[in-house]
Amino acid sequence: MNILLLGSGGREHALAWKIAQSPKTDQLFIAPGNAGTASVGTNIPLDATQFESIKLFVVENDIDIVAVGPEAPLVNGIHDYFLDDPVLQNITVIGPQKASAMLEGSKCFAKEFMQRHGIPTATYKSFNDGNLEEGYVFLEQINPPYVLKADGLAAGKGVLIMDNLQKAKETLTEMINGAKFGEASSTVVIEEFLKGIELSVFVLTDGLSYKIFPEAKDYKRIGEADTGLNTGGMGSISPVPFACEKFMQKVENEIIIPTIEGLQQDNLPYKGFIFFGLMKVDDQAYVIEYNCRMGDPEAESVIPRLKSDLVELFEAVGNNNLDSTTLEIDERYATSVMLVSGGYPESYEKGKIIEGTGNVSNCILFHAGTSLDVEKDEIKTSGGRVIAVTAFGNSMDEALQNTYVNVEHIHFEGKYYRHDLGFDLHTNS
Repeated sequence: MNILLLGSGGREHALAWKIAQSPKTDQLFIAPGNAGTASVGTNIPLDATQFESIKLFVVENDIDIVAVGPEAPLVNGIHDYFLDDPVLQNITVIGPQKASAMLEGSKCFAKEFMQRHGIPTATYKSFNDGNLEEGYVFLEQINPPYVLKADGLAAGKGVLIMDNLQKAKETLTEMINGAKFGEASSTVVIEEFLKGIELSVFVLTDGLSYKIFPEAKDYKRIGEADTGLNTGGMGSISPVPFACEKFMQKVENEIIIPTIEGLQQDNLPYKGFIFFGLMKVDDQAYVIEYNCRMGDPEAESVIPRLKSDLVELFEAVGNNNLDSTTLEIDERYATSVMLVSGGYPESYEKGKIIEGTGNVSNCILFHAGTSLDVEKDEIKTSGGRVIAVTAFGNSMDEALQNTYVNVEHIHFEGKYYRHDLGFDLHTNS
């Protein structure tokens, strides 16, 4: 089969790496891809949100499956675009239709969906410029910390948590009236703060049946011990020590099954990944957010643990027979540490030469923000998050040790990474 994967980050490199291993894959194209994806497939200079250009490429190259990595094309309706076109409608698209992708595209939509289907989540209210004063009153009525979420897509940075009431009011005003996150924060969800520990759970579904992929713990803050600004993700660990069989069974019964059944009841067709961002409070799991695609940086530790053929699973999603497939998982730990540009997540420089990628061993490098300088045969930085280093181990500590040893082999000006991944998992296992 010929497969087109949309996206350019570490998640897409992890997916491409896995897709390329399938005997079912004839040709793999990645649009636009990065320096890492170029080693497992063919990069195509296409914008993932330019649907007409994608159509031309798909038709000319006899594409059988289009796997969508990032959220923007899904929220913009790429799956609907394919279904509405007689030439494209029989091509399998991995990713939900626009109406279903609103689970990620709108925090309000997701909250209302959870409320409707009895899925555990934090208490909340939403506000816009029409009821801003009510937002101030609501903040006065709840206990700090205050959680403010931009309703729309904000590249993973639209959630702000603060302890000071006055600061929370000012931030609410900035988000709604000052367009702090553009159109994404014209509506803001304020919700109750849940004190616990986070984890990410993933399922692949054809809309009827589902397969639960390995869970992961990701690290969003730039600083050690989860301090500083939010990022797109500084690394991940899979499996999660505290996610025991009993807890995961509870997650399946109280969250995953009601979500799949809720989508069916609401007539929301869904083919693709569902990301459940969860908070474990004591022994109860609450949904913090849904994403309509695989997580990043979680994919970099989850996908390597997948022993099954990913293309076979994608094919089954397209044929509505996912329930006939089996999911095999590597029992070992996989840990992934993200190397980022100096200054990230604020301003940073690009074009720094990356050296040492040939010196690593017993690990996998998943490129995120990299580009290939063909003339000079050099790999250079082209984003804030640059490369994820992933390694296995029979324990979490062994996997982390294997990862960090290899992190030291890679160099570029301004390289930064967190040294403390897993710091919060020893006491919660």
